[in-house]
Amino acid sequence: MAVFNMHQAKSELSKLVAKAEAGEEVVIARRGKPAVRLMALGHGAETTKRRQPGPLSHLQPIPDELFFDPLPEEELQAFEGVDDSDMPS
Repeated sequence: MAVFNMHQAKSELSKLVAKAEAGEEVVIARRGKPAVRLMALGHGAETTKRRQPGPLSHLQPIPDELFFDPLPEEELQAFEGVDDSDMPS
């Protein structure tokens, strides 16, 4: 395991990345204490993976006429934090 201080890592970043890509473990330390491990991602498996729909994909979209309709007055007041006692009678 190769340990490099922060200053070294800044000035030799491309060299450290090449070491990590070659399979070497590279650790960058801050004030003498290991802070991060630099490692290669592999052959792009993580970056080319297609996204899959999540657990809510079974839900139907809300129609525009329902989505854009104004809220009923009591829901609007509840949303805005207006209490019935605050309303003039």
